[in-house]
Amino acid sequence: MDYVPLGNTELMVSRVALGCMGFADPSLGVNPWALDEEAAAPIFRRAVESGITLWDTANVYGGGTSEEIVGRAVRKYSRREDLVIATKVGLPMHDGPGGSGLSRKAILDQVDGSLTRLGTDYIDLYQIHRFDPKTPVEETMEALHEVVVAGKVRHLGASSMWAWQFAKMQYTATLNGHTRFVSMQNQYSLVQREDEREMFPLLADQGVASLPWCPLAKGRLARPYGQVTSRSASDPVGQRSFGDVDRPIVDTVQRIAARRGIPMARVALAWVLGNPAVAAPVIGATKPAHLDDAVAALAVELDDDEIDELERAYTPREPTGF
Repeated sequence: MDYVPLGNTELMVSRVALGCMGFADPSLGVNPWALDEEAAAPIFRRAVESGITLWDTANVYGGGTSEEIVGRAVRKYSRREDLVIATKVGLPMHDGPGGSGLSRKAILDQVDGSLTRLGTDYIDLYQIHRFDPKTPVEETMEALHEVVVAGKVRHLGASSMWAWQFAKMQYTATLNGHTRFVSMQNQYSLVQREDEREMFPLLADQGVASLPWCPLAKGRLARPYGQVTSRSASDPVGQRSFGDVDRPIVDTVQRIAARRGIPMARVALAWVLGNPAVAAPVIGATKPAHLDDAVAALAVELDDDEIDELERAYTPREPTGF
C-alpha cells in the first residue's frame, strides 16, 4: 500500500479508501443490496490486511446503521489510532430542524449523532455531503470550525458541488479565520470527467485532495457493457448517471484489460490514480476481491498510448451527483 498526505495536511492516508455505503441494515429497505455486519466482516478484514486506512461513511447511509457497523469494525479488526475515519453531514436524517442541511443546529446535532454511532471521541475527516443553498455559508463554516475547536473533528472535507460554491466556502473560512476544507469527494471516472475543467484546477490551487467517489461508475467500468448485477439493477443513482453514451469507453477499458490480461477494474482505477489531484479513490467494495483489484491497480502503469485510447472515447456531458 502507498500512503500520501491528505491535501496540505500532515495526515497520511492510504491511496485506496474503503467506501462503506454498502454496509448497512438491509431490513430498512434503503439499499436492498447492502451487506449486514456479518456479510461485511471479510471486507473489513481484507481492508486491514491490505493496509487500507481511510474508511469513508456518512450519517445518512443505511439510516445511521453504516456508521454503527463501521464503528464496531474499527474496534474488532483494528485500532482507532491506526485508521482515518471519514463521515458526512447534510443529507436528510430525519424531519424537523437539524435533521438535514448545513445549519448550525444540524451540524452540532448531527456530529454528536455520528460520534455516538461510530463509538469514537473524534472524527478524522468530517465532510459536508452537498452544498446547502438555504444556509448562509458563514453560518456553516463557523459551525464546522466550532466542532474542530471542540476536538470532535480533526479535518474538514466537502463533496460534490460547483467550483464557485466550493471557492465561496473556502474564501469565507479564510476571511473569518475559520477552518478550511482539505479534501473534496467528487465524482470522477473515465465516464465522468467534467471536474477536470470544473473542480480540479481549484483543488490544485488550494492544495486540496480529491477523494473520487464512483471511480468505477457504479461498477460499469469493471465489467463488459450490458452485464447487470443486483446492485446496478436497483441503484437509482447509477441508473440516472450512466447510459449508452458510456459504451465506447467501457469497451475500450475491456479491450486494454484483455491485452494486459488483468481485470477491467484495475485499468479503470489506474487511470483515476494517475491524476495528480487524486489522493485516494473511494472503493465501494461488496466483495474482498474488489479491494484486491483496487490495491493491484496501484502497480498498473498505463503508457501514453493506452491513456490516449482510454480518453479518446470521452464526450463532454453534464456533471452528475450534485
